[in-house]
Amino acid sequence: MALPRCIPVLLLQNGGLVKTVQFQNSRYIGDPLNAIRIFNEKEVDELVFLDIDASVKGTPIPFGLLKEIAEECFMPLTYGGGIKTIEDIRKIIQIGIEKVIIGSEVFENPEFLKQAVSEFGSSSICVSLDVRKTPSGEYRLYSKSGTKATDLDLADFSRKLDQMGVGEILIHSIDREGTRSGYDLELIQLIREVVKIPLIISGGAGTIDHLCQAIEIGATAVAAGSMFVFHGKHQAVLISYLDSASLSRIHSSVRRKN
Repeated sequence: MALPRCIPVLLLQNGGLVKTVQFQNSRYIGDPLNAIRIFNEKEVDELVFLDIDASVKGTPIPFGLLKEIAEECFMPLTYGGGIKTIEDIRKIIQIGIEKVIIGSEVFENPEFLKQAVSEFGSSSICVSLDVRKTPSGEYRLYSKSGTKATDLDLADFSRKLDQMGVGEILIHSIDREGTRSGYDLELIQLIREVVKIPLIISGGAGTIDHLCQAIEIGATAVAAGSMFVFHGKHQAVLISYLDSASLSRIHSSVRRKN
């Protein structure tokens, strides 16, 4: 079995890096190319870039910036934001980005997702699902970067993605995003019970224990933003990654799970 991946998620807005809390109040944290250079030195497993304005404001995919990012990055790279056509995916992959994340367009045009899987293969296609918990304790799917609620059942929709041949699912907990309060373990368990494909969890990571708990309960990979860009109680910007001892703890979580 492959070892779990630990993935920094970097948010793009107007060409710069930002960090949000519960998908709101974006704070500028620096230049994406500088962040990549640091993560190159840290030898991270994979990097994910998400353009947070693309689906909401309809801003164009920043192909020029993505080309610079791909040329600078030494590790597997994934991009999501505003992807609506097969040609979008083709251009992104030709730039040198290995995998794309499709979000809002999945709800608006399911046939596009089928075509994307058929054209580029499962390993190149990830679907992002933004999830918020209702006051009654139910999970609701959102599109447009968490601004538009859907009436889809989370478990049923996740199962359909698995059946369509999607390579993996990236689950964002809107409630936990940027809080560093821990992943929503119930959410991970819910999705893991209905899909067999790899599952990345994002939203809430703050400690190594949080990462280990997510892997133990069924996540294939753990993603984090604040944990890798902020330091100390005042949240000073400091790009960092896990040391070898921490990575060993996370990898051993798979053995405990099995």
